[in-house]
Order: sequence, then C-alpha cells, then structure tokens
Amino acid sequence: MGTLNAVDMNLGELVWKIPLGQFPELAAKGFGNTGTQLFGGGIVTPGGLVFIGASQDEKFRAIDKKTGEILWEYQLPCGGYATPATYMVDGKQYVVIAAGGGGRQRTKAGDYYIAFALPED
Repeated sequence: MGTLNAVDMNLGELVWKIPLGQFPELAAKGFGNTGTQLFGGGIVTPGGLVFIGASQDEKFRAIDKKTGEILWEYQLPCGGYATPATYMVDGKQYVVIAAGGGGRQRTKAGDYYIAFALPED
C-alpha cells in the first residue's frame, strides 16, 4: 500500500499518514482508498496545498498539508509519475504535471503536460 506521510521535521514526529491511490477493481468490491504503488514526488505551495500525482490510479490530487485531507482530485489521461512544478504568470499561480504513464506501473502511456490555475486568495 502506498502512503503519503507528513512529518514535523522540528520534532521528528509523524503528523499524518494517508493511503494514496486506489485500485478500481477493489473499489468496485467495496474496498475504499487502499493506496497503490507510487512513483513520483509532490510539491507544497505557500498556501499549504500538497500536489501529487504518483499513484497507479492516474489521479492528480491536492491535499491539505496540515490535515492530510484530499481536497481535490483530477483523473489524468495517463499516469502522472513525475514531480509537479508550480509557476506564476502575472500574479496568478499555476501547477503543472507531466502525464506520461507507462513504465514500471504498466499503465497506458501518453505524452501530456497539464496545467491548472490555482484560485486567487
């Protein structure tokens, strides 16, 4: 099971831990968020959002860095097994992820870059 963990680096303590990703076959049988094998990293925005693809279910997620709550998810056209990037244009923040799939995850392959605009405060 793949998990995403938050650690307080000042105290060296685990703050939260959540399973990341799910297998559709298991979800169809009533098993919830089981976690999947993960490839790729995440980023944290100054506003406190963790953005991560990495999971075998090919979803891109925004997670509250304080609680671990999944706030938003988007079904990518193929796996986002890359660390996202963030950038600003004219004062507006964007997050982009490369979705190429394939590889060791053995999911469908593609060649996408998908960018999302973050809401303004």
